[in-house]
Amino acid sequence: MTQQITMLTKESLAKLAETYQPPLLSLYQPTHRKHPENRQDQILFGNLIKALASSLQQQYSDSDTMMLLEPFNTLANDHDFWSHTLEGMAVLGGSNIFQVFKIQRSVSELAVVGDSFYTKPLRRILQSDTRYQVLGLSLSKIKLFEGDRNALYEIDPAPGVPLTITEALGDKLIPQHGHSGENDEVDNDAERFFRAVDQAVLEHHSRPSGLPLILAALSEHHHLFHKVSHNPFLMQEGLSINPDALPIDELWERAWQIVEPQYQARLATLVEDFALAESKQLGSDDVSQVAQAAATGRVASLLLESNRQIAGRLNRETGQITVGDLGDPQVDDLLDDIGELVVKMSGEVIVIQPEQMPGQTGLAGIYRY
Repeated sequence: MTQQITMLTKESLAKLAETYQPPLLSLYQPTHRKHPENRQDQILFGNLIKALASSLQQQYSDSDTMMLLEPFNTLANDHDFWSHTLEGMAVLGGSNIFQVFKIQRSVSELAVVGDSFYTKPLRRILQSDTRYQVLGLSLSKIKLFEGDRNALYEIDPAPGVPLTITEALGDKLIPQHGHSGENDEVDNDAERFFRAVDQAVLEHHSRPSGLPLILAALSEHHHLFHKVSHNPFLMQEGLSINPDALPIDELWERAWQIVEPQYQARLATLVEDFALAESKQLGSDDVSQVAQAAATGRVASLLLESNRQIAGRLNRETGQITVGDLGDPQVDDLLDDIGELVVKMSGEVIVIQPEQMPGQTGLAGIYRY
């Protein structure tokens, strides 16, 4: 099976919830961007493959185990892949699916075999309400970044996104000969380049991710890009800088200054909406009540406290919960399970910081009816 590097989006995560023939293998590990730290990443991956093999061999034949692990072993020997890793990765596979996610934050080591994929670390990333992207733009090239409240990382543009003006325009690029009309030709090339970039970023990044996009470019390029852009995710406020001239930490700091007020405003609205809904018996922070509402598809929006866990079991059909002990392998995190159920029922889940959370239970649900 051909290896597939998958962009983490709501659609790609939803695909993992589809029905696949078990067993299904889920592997997570932290990785590193640079040498020499990344030298240990392949070794760790190999050890996690051995853990998967040990689990599989308890129930499946050696031939089945080898077949299921074949794409994992192929990835283990892909030296080019291991030279271009981020902060973490997730590898999910089965007899008819194999997907690799590069993750821009570290994750804990995990190797599990089950009847469904373990997707909670991926959902946690998607459910963060502080994510955004930055387009670094000049007259000749682009860069893409993705960040949240904690950091900003450069990402590889998807295939189909032109990295340079030459790649975008090719033989349609007007040669410059120093004649009197040169400035007009440069402006024409710039406009066509910006249009191509805008269309490709919208198609391959903004629309799939749904994230706000901040333009980082010299001030004289902002007006033209906004003029030609059809990207509804492009924020009106941008960064009037050369993105190559700033350390990435400073670029993150300036980008977050733009995103944070909108995030805080949206969060305040959600908290107010919850208070109003609760006053009308259309919302609750009672874990048991919200779980039952989630099972019937009543939860429109769910606020979850980041890093909070409640041990227990959730019956996904009835919404009944049983409190347990996280040390028990049959017990899971109720908050994560309820969040997964809300998403499955087409609801929205927003993970927020403890100090911003209404109530003390770790969740707050707003009902549809």
